[in-house]
Amino acid sequence: MRIAYLCVDPGIPVFGTKGASVHVQEIVRAFRARGDEVTVYCTRRGDHVPRDLAEVSVVEVPVGKGAPAEREQWVAEAARRLAARIVTDGCDLVYERFALFSRAGAVVAGATGAHYVLEVNAPLIEEQRQHRDLVDEAEAAAAAHDALATADAVACVSEPVAAWAAAHGATHPLVAPNGVNTSRIRPTSRPSGGPLRVGFVGTLKPWHGVEVLIDALAVLGDRATLTLVGDGPEGPALLARAAERGVAVTSTGALRPADVPDALADLDVGVAPYPPGAAYFSPLKVYEYLAAGLAVVASAVGQVPAIIDHGRTGLLVEPGSAAALATALGRLADDPALAARLGAAARADAVAHHDWTRVLDRILTALPDRARREEVSA
Repeated sequence: MRIAYLCVDPGIPVFGTKGASVHVQEIVRAFRARGDEVTVYCTRRGDHVPRDLAEVSVVEVPVGKGAPAEREQWVAEAARRLAARIVTDGCDLVYERFALFSRAGAVVAGATGAHYVLEVNAPLIEEQRQHRDLVDEAEAAAAAHDALATADAVACVSEPVAAWAAAHGATHPLVAPNGVNTSRIRPTSRPSGGPLRVGFVGTLKPWHGVEVLIDALAVLGDRATLTLVGDGPEGPALLARAAERGVAVTSTGALRPADVPDALADLDVGVAPYPPGAAYFSPLKVYEYLAAGLAVVASAVGQVPAIIDHGRTGLLVEPGSAAALATALGRLADDPALAARLGAAARADAVAHHDWTRVLDRILTALPDRARREEVSA
């Protein structure tokens, strides 16, 4: 099939290092692994082009920087221009990452009869209102309704996001959690002995709970070390906190996605210390920990308990509790065999259930029968 992958969100560079960028790249890879021809249409290309995606055609309509009201209008105009280009180029299926003020996928589907998949990763209207600036909320809601109501399949990363999509126009949203590239991220042999090598991968922002992880590791003393893979606004404060508490920490800064597997290979445990209240996200880092064969320790919040089988593929802990986290990490520091068993089961689970190719297959299966029959015969 000819696939038009569409990302109108100017906050997501297609070839970037953030989690959303990784998500875009992996869906493109999954389509290409099926033998599909993919063209990416976006507002921000990015500069970190993976070697295996260097030949992917990219059409970019940049969005300028300006006042919030102007930027909203520019995003909507970029969406219209990208839709017109896709109609001109032609496609069999348009796969759009949901973005505010975009009707592009709906326009393409209406003009060409192409199948339309809309991927929804967050309740963006509420996010924009609460954390950024949202001027024309009525238009944002109207555009979202048009996209959600038009799509042949609406793929949502979690149950709360699916409920939000249904409330804004989607008829039968599908829950399709995130995944991981189990060919790109693989287990490696790990040295025995020494302190437990604990790692966190992600943007260093308040809602990731890394300060609780540092407090937990302070309890373990020299039984564990910490590696922070990523950067963000909380970085300096977190490093200062670690120094105050005597926690040995290495900070890699933000890495290219291609370099993350090597960083994971230097760890024994991957931690997702989310605070209480987190609900709608689908954590890429947890899937990456699983694929790398790490023992996973994560807060029992949001979608995490549906990913981690406590005691088999990882350990779940009370969110926001440094004491509970310290206890779990202490178990692994004292029992390397337990860490190894959890890691092996985690890897097997990632391969069996969470590879991106399986995620995409589930999404495409949600297309109407006509679309599925034509897709299979293409």
